[in-house]
Amino acid sequence: MKKVDYIIVGLGLAGLAFVRELEKNNKSFIVFEDDSQHSSKVAGGMYNPVILKRFTPVWDAKRQLEIALPFYKELEEKFNATYDIPMDIGRLLTSIEEQNNWFATSDHPLLSDYMIPKIETKTYTGIESPFDYGKLTKTGRIDAKILLNDYRNYLVENECIYFEAFNYEVIQFENNIVKYQDVEAAKIVFCEGFGIKRNPFFNYLPMREAKGELITIHAPELEIDFVLKSAVFILPLGEHNFLVGATFNWKDKTNNPSEEGKNELVEKLDKIISVNYKVIDQVAGIRPTVKDRRPLIGTHPKLPQLAILNGLGTRGVMIAPTVAKELYKHIECGETLRKEIDIARFD
Repeated sequence: MKKVDYIIVGLGLAGLAFVRELEKNNKSFIVFEDDSQHSSKVAGGMYNPVILKRFTPVWDAKRQLEIALPFYKELEEKFNATYDIPMDIGRLLTSIEEQNNWFATSDHPLLSDYMIPKIETKTYTGIESPFDYGKLTKTGRIDAKILLNDYRNYLVENECIYFEAFNYEVIQFENNIVKYQDVEAAKIVFCEGFGIKRNPFFNYLPMREAKGELITIHAPELEIDFVLKSAVFILPLGEHNFLVGATFNWKDKTNNPSEEGKNELVEKLDKIISVNYKVIDQVAGIRPTVKDRRPLIGTHPKLPQLAILNGLGTRGVMIAPTVAKELYKHIECGETLRKEIDIARFD
């Protein structure tokens, strides 16, 4: 019987962030990953503290970024790689009213470090911008796909990841430990994303999963070095390739790209740019969102050996490092979780 401190189920951004917390605290672990969830790998990975529809602060964004950016910097140094790609965001303004709102909001104490208090008037080939742009700085993108692949390989090298589906029915509870197959642990932490729907211990929680699809286009005439945000975002990838997204589909629960999703993105894109382009790729994943738009963090109300780290929604790259740290301190140090993230709010 192999003895470890933790079993982790799922290696998306949530699982990775919690595993890093374990490593930094010299805790042993085994990860189970079955590749059933794609949301972390296919997401745009933007970090941005402003809700650009209404020019309001993202919940807890300042705290999250203060933890997240050093977190990714550590991983870059660990793997001698680049995951954090700083990139400004240009919000395409649509009216005089929006221009005025931009100026008014840029003085907000939580937003003034990011929202440049002027209107960007530069024109770009193929983009109609009669009301110009609002520009955000100190924003960027985490290349989560490459990061997750590097971390996965690292865990393979250290023989602490199993690539197989987790079978909830064979968990054995003995005193203060759990046994699963040939592994004995103090805790199991479920970081399964949409997979929570199959989890008999936590499927009572109100997950409102939403399928998201993105396309990659090749547009030789499009010359922008920032993320353009309008009805969709257009994110430069280099070599005139751009990631475009994203859709929200509350009915389709598959990870399969759809013609419906592609058509929706193309229709919206055609209203923003007028240059020629070609769709060269399409991906899809299920976002683990919650009805109150807050994460699902905590231990099971009746089985304290089981914990959950889930519900990161559309801002996983920002939220994951913060809530992973909070869950670890809750389990190991008895620190109280914030009410807005504690799953006890749904008891």
